[in-house]
Amino acid sequence: MCRLFGLSGAPHRVRATFWLLDAEDSLAVQSRREPDGTGLGYYDVDGSPRVDKQPVAAYEDAAFAREAREVASTTFLAHIRYASTGSVVTKNTHPFVHHGRIFAHNGVIGDLDRLEAELGEYRSLVAGDTDSERFFALVTKNIDESDGNVTAGIAAATRWVAENLPVYALNLILTTRAELWALRYPDTHDLLVLQRGPGGPHGGRHLEHASAAGTVRVRCADLAEHPAVVIASERMDEDPGWRALQPGELLHVHPDLTTSSTFVHDRPPTRRLTLTDLDSRAAASQTAPGR
Repeated sequence: MCRLFGLSGAPHRVRATFWLLDAEDSLAVQSRREPDGTGLGYYDVDGSPRVDKQPVAAYEDAAFAREAREVASTTFLAHIRYASTGSVVTKNTHPFVHHGRIFAHNGVIGDLDRLEAELGEYRSLVAGDTDSERFFALVTKNIDESDGNVTAGIAAATRWVAENLPVYALNLILTTRAELWALRYPDTHDLLVLQRGPGGPHGGRHLEHASAAGTVRVRCADLAEHPAVVIASERMDEDPGWRALQPGELLHVHPDLTTSSTFVHDRPPTRRLTLTDLDSRAAASQTAPGR
């Protein structure tokens, strides 16, 4: 399963250090399926989106993924890819950027020809081969059709895919300079949120998060003094404040770190896929050890 990690420190720009593959002897490297790509999205001072990403197809690329990256931003989005659709190349590596927004997805969507037909002129946004980037283009189309309302755009795109295409999972994170959205749909994979006060539950502590699998480690000293909201595919520390998003829940983290939730679809996908419906590559991407 691909890993998703999002963080908002808005309205403050906070400096964080990321390791997207933590160590050479991590469980991710020991597992039968190594990650196929890593990426980190964030925003410059002027609000321009930036993405540092690399496919993990060779030793040199794995070394790149293990290097510490220190960046400053109001919002961050990290992704570890286990490929289900598309080759292991940079254009297929998450996160993606459309219209100034950064996006990453975990799951599988089928019948890409029908999805492309629904995109219309928004097909031009898609540079790679993945279902994820096509889904992002549909989200972008629906945001535009909703007069820039991101919540409405994600909801409309999710409902259309759920009602018309084969779906295994549609978990996603989308960020702008000051806002973050996270969707869990349906109940296939977990997605968790932590609303962290300044200094954590005991006060005065920096943020130090690490996945049990040895992927996605992040350290942020600034969060000893500032609050944050964190989204992750799994619980990243022992803070009792973690909670799982409900199936169909779209969480919106506002520019002041308040949150609101919308339930975008109250039914399972019309054509819900199981692991046995997926080819061996896609099935492995959703069940990879160290996920």
